[in-house]
Amino acid sequence: MASHRKPRQRPLSGGTVRTAATLALAGAATATAFEGTSHAEPRQTPAQIKAEVDRLYGEAEEATERYNGAKAGADEAERALTGLQEEAARRADRLGAARGALGSVAAGQYRSGGLGPALQLALASDPQDYLERASLLTRVGERTAAEVASVRRGLDDVGRLRAQADGRLAEVRARRDELARQKAVVEDRLAAARRLLAGLGAEERAAYEARHGGTEAAGGRPGAAGAAGQDRSSAPAPADGSRAARAVAFAYGAIGKPYVWGATGPGSFDCSGLTQAAWRAAGVALPRTTYTQINAGRRVSRDQLAPGDLVFFYSGVTHVGLYVGNGRMVHAPHPGSTVRVAPIDSMPWAGASRPA
Repeated sequence: MASHRKPRQRPLSGGTVRTAATLALAGAATATAFEGTSHAEPRQTPAQIKAEVDRLYGEAEEATERYNGAKAGADEAERALTGLQEEAARRADRLGAARGALGSVAAGQYRSGGLGPALQLALASDPQDYLERASLLTRVGERTAAEVASVRRGLDDVGRLRAQADGRLAEVRARRDELARQKAVVEDRLAAARRLLAGLGAEERAAYEARHGGTEAAGGRPGAAGAAGQDRSSAPAPADGSRAARAVAFAYGAIGKPYVWGATGPGSFDCSGLTQAAWRAAGVALPRTTYTQINAGRRVSRDQLAPGDLVFFYSGVTHVGLYVGNGRMVHAPHPGSTVRVAPIDSMPWAGASRPA
C-alpha cells in the first residue's frame, strides 16, 4: 500500500540562503529600475519649454477673450435687469395710487347707493341741480371705468416686467457662471506657464521674455525689453486731427504699461482692451472682444493697411493690435509683458478692419 505522507523538506544551508537572498535583491533592483524607467518623464529642452509656454499663453489669451465677452454680456444683462426692476417699481407705485383712488370712488358709491336715481330726483329740493349732478356722475362713472381698465393694463404691465426681470436674472447668473469658468481656465494656463518659465535658466528666461516683450530684460531692469527699447519718440503727431491718428497716438502713449488680462486701462491692458481704449480716445466705441472687433468697421486687406487699423491674428481671432505703419503694430502681447511695438508678421495673420 502506497504511503501518503508529505515528503520531508530539508532545511536550506547557509550558502543556499545567501544565494537566494542575493537573487531576490537583484530581481527587486531590476524591477525597480524598469519601473522607474517606464514612469520617468523625459526632461524638456529649453526650446520645448518655450514652445509649451507659447501654447499656454495662447490658450490663456483665448480664454481671456471669452472671459471679456462673458463679462460684457453679464454687465449688459445686469444693466437691463436693473432697468426692468426700476421700471416695475415705478409702475407698481403708480398702480398703487390708481387703485387707491378707485377704492375711494367705490366707497363713496357704496355709501350713496341706498337711494335709486328716480327717488333721489323726487326728493331733490332742486331737480335741475340734481340733473346736473347726475350728468356729472355719469361722466365720473365713465372716467372710473377708464381708470379701472387702466389699472388692469397696469397690472398686466407690471407682471410682464417682473417676468422679464426673472428671465434677466437667470441670464445674469448664467453669465456669472461662465465668467467663473473662463477665469479658472485663464489662471490655470498662466500658472502652468509660470511654472515652466521658472524651470528655465536665468539667461534662457530673460531671452524668452525679451523676445516676447517681457517686463524684464537680461539686465534685470523692469520694462527694459518692453518699453525702453521701443521707439516711443517716433509716434506720429495727430496733425491731421483724424480719429485714426488720435488712436495711434494713444497706443504709443500706452507703451510700457503692463498686460493684465481683462484690463481696459488706463494703467494696464489686455490686447482688445488696448485697441478699445485707443479708439475710445478717438471718439469711437468698439466692442470688447477680438472676435467682435474684427467685425467693427470695414474689412481691409493686408496690402491696404493704414495707421489706426485693427490687425488680428491666429485662426480663432484671439489677438489684436493697432497698426501704426511700416509693417508694425502696437499691441499688448500676453501676461508678464508690456505694451510694445512689434512687426505684424510675428504672428499668424487672421485679418484686419478699419473702425468707422
